[in-house]
Amino acid sequence: MYTKKFEIRWSDLDANRHLANSAFVNFMSHTRMSFLTENGFGHKQLSHYNLGPIVFYEHIYYFKEIFAGEPVRVSLELSGLSEDGMFFEFIHRIFDHNGNNCATCEMMGSWLDLDSRKLTRLPKELFDQLDGTPKSKDFRVLTKEDTRKHGKSPQNIRPEELEKL
Repeated sequence: MYTKKFEIRWSDLDANRHLANSAFVNFMSHTRMSFLTENGFGHKQLSHYNLGPIVFYEHIYYFKEIFAGEPVRVSLELSGLSEDGMFFEFIHRIFDHNGNNCATCEMMGSWLDLDSRKLTRLPKELFDQLDGTPKSKDFRVLTKEDTRKHGKSPQNIRPEELEKL
């Protein structure tokens, strides 16, 4: 399991004087990018393949408040990967200084070809690196259907309808 330690800053707190939702998201994002960088997905490699990681969703479940004064640890486990590496899923857990699991997040993403602006599979070199990282005990092979398991899709309106809102 990969972990990263964070000090709680004044700017990480919200009006209730506990860790703000945006701080949870930022800590998890920083943990993901650190994990990816340390596992061969740094700016140099992503630039070489013209790839960028994107987030489909982050579902956060909060269990316990976190206050200023003590550090937190954010964990990351690879919980899913498609056979071609196009789709990936991470589980994050946020632990307080006593080891209490204060929040858990399920995150799913993909890789964007920065020229075509379309989803793309991972090159074999990067796939092998990601596939070789430690996996969660409930790891599964992802399919395209997993990206829509929550049944959400865009609901567009005509531009003139925006003026009425």
